[in-house]
Amino acid sequence: MSNSDKLDELARRKAAAEAMGGAEKIEQRHARGALTARERVERFLDAGSFFELGKLACSDVPGFEERTPADGKVCGFGAIDGRKVAISADDATILAGSGGRVGTRKANQLAQLAIEKGFPLLHLGDAGGARIPDIQGSDGLASMTAKTPALRRLRRVPMVTVILGDSFGAPTWSAAFSDFVVQQKGSCMAVSGPRVLEIATGEKVTPEELGGWEVHARTTGLADRAGDTEEACFAIAREFLSFLPGSASELPPRRPSAEDPWPRQSRLRTILPDSPRKAYDMGKIIATLVDDERFFPLKPDFDRSVITCLARLDGHPVGIIASQPMGSAGAMGPDGCDKCASFIALCDSFHIPLIFLHDTPGFFVGKDAEHRRMPGKIINFLEALALSTVPKVSIVVRKSYGMAFSNMAGTGMGADFLFAWPTADISFMAPEAAANVVHYRRIAASADPEAERARAVDELRLASEPWRAAGLYQLDDVIDPADTRRVLIQSLELARGTSGGRSERLLAAWPTSF
Repeated sequence: MSNSDKLDELARRKAAAEAMGGAEKIEQRHARGALTARERVERFLDAGSFFELGKLACSDVPGFEERTPADGKVCGFGAIDGRKVAISADDATILAGSGGRVGTRKANQLAQLAIEKGFPLLHLGDAGGARIPDIQGSDGLASMTAKTPALRRLRRVPMVTVILGDSFGAPTWSAAFSDFVVQQKGSCMAVSGPRVLEIATGEKVTPEELGGWEVHARTTGLADRAGDTEEACFAIAREFLSFLPGSASELPPRRPSAEDPWPRQSRLRTILPDSPRKAYDMGKIIATLVDDERFFPLKPDFDRSVITCLARLDGHPVGIIASQPMGSAGAMGPDGCDKCASFIALCDSFHIPLIFLHDTPGFFVGKDAEHRRMPGKIINFLEALALSTVPKVSIVVRKSYGMAFSNMAGTGMGADFLFAWPTADISFMAPEAAANVVHYRRIAASADPEAERARAVDELRLASEPWRAAGLYQLDDVIDPADTRRVLIQSLELARGTSGGRSERLLAAWPTSF
C-alpha cells in the first residue's frame, strides 16, 4: 500500500467515525429535536476549539469493531470563554449510547489528564448504561467497575455533568460525582431504566416518575438546575463555570460590573416590611447588593426556605447563603441543611468567599423532620461551616433564632466579620413564644393576663434587638442597610488578606451527593 493509499485509508476511517451511528439514526435524533454528541460538543465549546482524542477507537469485542465508531464516546479538549476544558459526550447513535470498555477507558484517561493539567471536566450524558457484552462475566465486570484513583478527585478541578437524554448507569454516576448538574426537561436520570426495573422488581414506572427533572430538582437535589432545551442547558453550565477557577490552584476570575450599583442601595432601607411577621423576597435584597443585579441560584427548587447562589461583588465571585422568608418563613428542613453543606463545600474547595444573610425563625421541627435525621443534618451543616476556611461575612437582616443563628455563621462560628441591620432580632426563639415560657407564671397571676403578656413580649423584643450584642462586641457593628454593599466589599477585601482568600480546602473530600 502506497503512502497515498494510507492517507486515503486514514480519511476513510475518520469519516466513518464522524458518521457515528449512520445517517438514519442521526436523522431520527434531529426529528425529535436532539443534537448528536459531536454537535453538542461543538455547540457547547467556543467555535473551532475542539481537539478530539480517540476518534479512531472502537469496541474490543470481536465483531463490534465496525458498529462502534469512537466506541460511543466523543472525548477531547476545547475552550469556553477562552479557558481550556476537557469534555466527553455519550453518543446515543451507537448501540443506544451504552458504555463500552474502550470508550470508558478513553473517558477515564481524559478525566485523569484534565485533573493533572488543571482543566474543568465536563460530561454530556445521554446513555443507556453499560454495554452487556463488555461488562458480562467476571472479566467483563472487573474491567468496567470504578477504580479508587478516579474517585479521589478531591475537587482539584470543577466537574460538571449535563444530562440531555434518558441516562442510566454511568451518566448518573457522573452526575452524582459532579460539582454541578444540569438536567434537560424531558430527560430521565436514574440507576436503571424503567424496563430493567420492571423485570427486576415488577415495579412499573414512567421515566419522568423515576428520574425526571422535577424529581431531581425538587426531591433528591441531584440536579442543581434544569433547562428547557439543550442550548439552555449549555448556557447554564457555561455561566456556572464563569464563577469558578479552572482548577483549585487558581483564584476565581474577576469580572468588572457593567453598571453603577450605588444609586440603588437606598432601596435596602425599604425592602423589609414593618411587621416582623410579614414575608418578603430575600432575592430582592441579594439582587440589590450584587453586581448587575444578577445572581446564579443553585438548587432553587430544593427546600425553598434557603437561597444558595453565586454572584459577583465588585467583580469578585462570591457564594451567598440567605434565608428565604417566602419559603416556610425561612425555616430550613433536612434538605435545606444538605443544600447549605453542599454549597459550603463547593465554595470552600474553589476559594469562593461566603456571605450569609439571616432571616430565619430556626430550623423546621416536627415528627417528619426528626424522622429524616434533622439533628444529624444540622450538625453536618455546622461541621461543614466549621471546616470552611474561605473568607466569610455574616449579616443578620431580621430574625435569627436558636441553633440556626450558629449555622448561619453567627457569633463564634468562624465568620471574619459579623454585622446586623437595626431590624435584627436575635434570640433563642420569637418573643411571642418566649413570653409564654419565660413569664408564664407572671402572666397567669396578673389581673390582666393579655396586657401583662404584651408587656412581657415588649421586654423580650427589646432584649433581642442587636444593641446589647453590639455593646458587648458580640457583633462587629450594626449597619445602615444602605451601606451593606460597601461594608461587604471592604470586609471581604480585608478577609482575603495577603493570600487573596485561598482556602485550606479542608472540604475537598466532602461528598458531592447526600
